[in-house]
Amino acid sequence: MREKIGQLFMVGFDALEANDHIRTLIRQKKVGGVILFRRNVHTPAQVSRLCRELQDINAEVSDIPLLISIDQEGGMVMRIEQGVTPIPAAMAFQAAGSVEDCERLNRVSGGEMRQVGINMLLAPVLDVNNNRSNPVIGVRAYGEDADTVISYGMAAMRGQQSSGVAVTAKHFPGHGDTATDTHYAMAKVAHDKERLHAVELAPFRAAIAAGVDAIMTAHVVFPAFESDTSVPATLSKGVLTDLLRGEMKYDGVVISDCLEMAAIADGIGITQGAIATLQAGADIVLISHREAQQHAAIEAVVAAVEYGAIPMARIDEAVARVAALKRVRAVQDWRERAVEPASLMQPASMALARQVQQAALRVDGPFRPLAASLPVTLITVEVRSRSEIDEVALGRNKEARSSMLPALLAAGFDVREYALSAQAEEEEVDAAIAFAQGAQQIVLQTYNALFVDGQRRLAAALPHDRLWLVAGRLPYDLDLVPEAQGRLAAFGCRPAALAPVVDKLAGKA
Repeated sequence: MREKIGQLFMVGFDALEANDHIRTLIRQKKVGGVILFRRNVHTPAQVSRLCRELQDINAEVSDIPLLISIDQEGGMVMRIEQGVTPIPAAMAFQAAGSVEDCERLNRVSGGEMRQVGINMLLAPVLDVNNNRSNPVIGVRAYGEDADTVISYGMAAMRGQQSSGVAVTAKHFPGHGDTATDTHYAMAKVAHDKERLHAVELAPFRAAIAAGVDAIMTAHVVFPAFESDTSVPATLSKGVLTDLLRGEMKYDGVVISDCLEMAAIADGIGITQGAIATLQAGADIVLISHREAQQHAAIEAVVAAVEYGAIPMARIDEAVARVAALKRVRAVQDWRERAVEPASLMQPASMALARQVQQAALRVDGPFRPLAASLPVTLITVEVRSRSEIDEVALGRNKEARSSMLPALLAAGFDVREYALSAQAEEEEVDAAIAFAQGAQQIVLQTYNALFVDGQRRLAAALPHDRLWLVAGRLPYDLDLVPEAQGRLAAFGCRPAALAPVVDKLAGKA
């Protein structure tokens, strides 16, 4: 029984190599899956060695390989960023307009992940981003209507699956029309069944028809399917069993989103959440961070089975689905994989990624390039506090900041820069305004300014006749300064996304 329950848990840990935390969970709790984050990543070669180490440890106690998963969506959510092909954000693909390129680059991404030992992608995102105030989905979505999401989402899925890895559609039944980040609080989508079937559920229905390997739940309340508005989809039998299994005829793996997110942790709690999500119909319980919570949740599920709160038949059903999922090629042939990845960042893949990112560049309204003869004052809003969807660029890898400074200097501009945090505290904003005083050309790179008072105040205070606005994540920021001399969006602020922005600013594109 304990071994079966272990197969239903996917856990994370904080180290670049296997530590006592993960060794204990694999050897003693017999967990069936591990999730990697940027904290586990230094180089692709190091990740490859880590994945082999984890599988070797598991092989000491089980003949069932581990699922090793990662959120490698593309754009701003790429846990492995250095040393692999830079996949554009989902929304960039639809801006570029090529479904075929979406499929090709997602095949590249899946293949590169497989080379380093990842066998399960927590992608693609199939949420329809139809709420501009959504702080958690945004550019992670392939579009703002169901048809676009289906076209590009299914292309991404085909590409990923063709590489041999398992893919995960998320976040069911749909996290697009929310204005709340469920990492911090509960969200609700109050539409009726007819609307939900027509919009939010349509991409998942397409994914099921196309043979998706797994579906991840959303910590979002759907009153149309769950009358208790304290119960999010992750914990709702009405959503996971009646709707997903019954109405939509899905028989693959259901994995919970992380139970340590506040929508669960601050409500029912992580241990009770683990019991409730299994009772509702989930097959894999995801707990990404804290060792004590991982052990407690596993023991809580064991106890719940022992006293009958979770029928053994429910456990057996989930184990059978997980076993079927583990038949994908990337799981089964882990011993055959070369530990040193040999063919990452192939020239053709890099060229295609650049081509798509260039085609995705969005320019709103009138535009004039920067004058090469005049100095440039660059104001960069950057992420300094990590979240699950906001990666701090400066980390163990010491990779380039999410700033246009290097590219502008390389283009021959005389540049001075002021950087402030995405939270844009009052003193920082005042300092940035002062820094730009008298500047002849100002380039402001925002980061989800739509949601931050300080960033909006900064954009309003700068002289618009000398201002170029670059949206560093959400393209909706471009609406804040319609009078700017140029308004550009690349759906991200990593170097690969910023390169075509600088080319355009320099008059090269």
